[in-house]
Amino acid sequence: MGAVAGSRALIAPAAVAWAAYGGWLDLSEGWLFFLGHPASPWVFTAMAAVELVVDKLPATPSRKRPFPFASRVVWGAIAGAAIGVNAGGSNAGVWLAGLTAGGLGAVAGTLLGYAARRRMATAFGQDRPAALLEDMAALAAALFVVATARGAVAATIVEFIQSTLYGNP
Repeated sequence: MGAVAGSRALIAPAAVAWAAYGGWLDLSEGWLFFLGHPASPWVFTAMAAVELVVDKLPATPSRKRPFPFASRVVWGAIAGAAIGVNAGGSNAGVWLAGLTAGGLGAVAGTLLGYAARRRMATAFGQDRPAALLEDMAALAAALFVVATARGAVAATIVEFIQSTLYGNP
C-alpha cells in the first residue's frame, strides 16, 4: 500500500477506509479507528479525487518536494499499518512491520513512480497520458492490496516483513 501512496498519496487511505467500511478490514480498535469510521471512505475518496485533478495542473509541485514527499510517506505508513493490523491483530510487531513497510514502500513508490512517469511522458510527448496511466495503476494496485488483505496472503507477507526487519518469527 506504500507504493500506492508514493504514486497517489490519498488513494491508499481511501482504499483502506473502503475496505474497513466493507468489512474486509477490522480497524474498530486501536489508533487506526478513524479509518474505520463510516464517513472515512467518503472523505478520503473526495480528497483522492481532488488529488487526481490537482496532479494534472501545471502549477502542481513535484512529488519529490518535502511536503508532498512526506505526506506520501505518512499515508503509506498509515495504510501499511492498517494492513498489518488486519493480518496480525493488536500485536505491535505486526502493525509496526506494516507501518515500516508502508513508509518504505511510499519512498520507493514516490521515486520510482516519478521516474516512470517522466519516461512515459517523454515517450508520449506529453504528461497527461502518463498521469492517467499512473492513476489507473495506483487504483488497480490499491484494489489488489485490499482484496488480498482479506486472507492469508497479507498475514504471510507481514510475517515475512516482520521477520526480515525485526528478526521475529
